[in-house]
Amino acid sequence: MTTTKGNIYLILYDETPKHKENFLKLVDEGFYNSTAFHRVIKNFMIQGGDPNSKDPDKKNMYGQGGPGYTVEAEFNPKFKHKKGALAAARQNDRVNPTKASSGSQFYIVHNASRCKHLNGSYTVYGEVIQGMDVVDKIANVAVSRRGNIPADRITIEVTAKEMKRKKIAKLYGYKYPKEK
Repeated sequence: MTTTKGNIYLILYDETPKHKENFLKLVDEGFYNSTAFHRVIKNFMIQGGDPNSKDPDKKNMYGQGGPGYTVEAEFNPKFKHKKGALAAARQNDRVNPTKASSGSQFYIVHNASRCKHLNGSYTVYGEVIQGMDVVDKIANVAVSRRGNIPADRITIEVTAKEMKRKKIAKLYGYKYPKEK
């Protein structure tokens, strides 16, 4: 993920196949390109993936856009809201009792202790393996009082590359959890 603040490298979990497949499909379509991080809450999370964020004049609609569908929740107790976790945004329980995920909106956890209450209610489907300094930069930008919209646009371009586990471990120092 290339942003105007730097690059963020993510890994997607095989154990959340619907979310992984959907994210990769949107990446292949170029859906995320020119979107922006539209909601930033320091010490909580940074959120992107809304197609409305491509237009700076649609700030009043940020957070409402998507591809026109949701993704069935894939809660896995193995994946928590740790710092750098990639998770799917969603509508609140009143209008979304099944906790289905947004078809495109995602967030990256900035502070795990402030996100613990989200475990088991929002699908975590990946994590940052390099670029947490960029997440920190984004989390620390000035935002509007209403909507937590960054004062300066932070745009996103996303590409995907399939890599073998050994190569990921070597290039990024990522340690895969031991299989049981």
